[in-house]
Amino acid sequence: MDVSEWSKKKPAEWQEFLNKEVSVTDNEKSCHQGWVFTIDPVSGTIVLVQFLEDRQPSVVAVMGHAVQKVEVLREGDNSMSEKLTALLMPERQAYSQKQLEQKKQTLKDWLLKNRIPVTEQGRNKEVLCVAGVLTVAPPYRSEDCSSSNQIILSRIQSLIQSQNC
Repeated sequence: MDVSEWSKKKPAEWQEFLNKEVSVTDNEKSCHQGWVFTIDPVSGTIVLVQFLEDRQPSVVAVMGHAVQKVEVLREGDNSMSEKLTALLMPERQAYSQKQLEQKKQTLKDWLLKNRIPVTEQGRNKEVLCVAGVLTVAPPYRSEDCSSSNQIILSRIQSLIQSQNC
């Protein structure tokens, strides 16, 4: 397909390429081969994962405006879908309500012990608010922190990581 065909496709049509091994030719006639992890629904950019022998997998993005031709080489199966998901999306551990409450209380106690002000927010008081400028959502890990102040965000995240709360 030429560039006009690719750019005219709708996100639902692009979705047909997910979890398939493809060969993508760009406007510089370079060929990129790999498994389609995702396609940006706005730009049409294709994110390919290449599994290389004896090396870490690599991720390549082919910008949507540069796509000249996309050829499906092989259909993916459930195991490939799981492999791609495991590679690029961290596994979420399921916690019981009791475990979440315990993790929240442990983190809250540790913060208060270290004289860092913390309150509980949300309908069920499930979110911790640290110093009025940062929130920690369940399951209360460093990556669950959110703040517009990057300095405070970085410091609290590193504190949580170091204490492994």
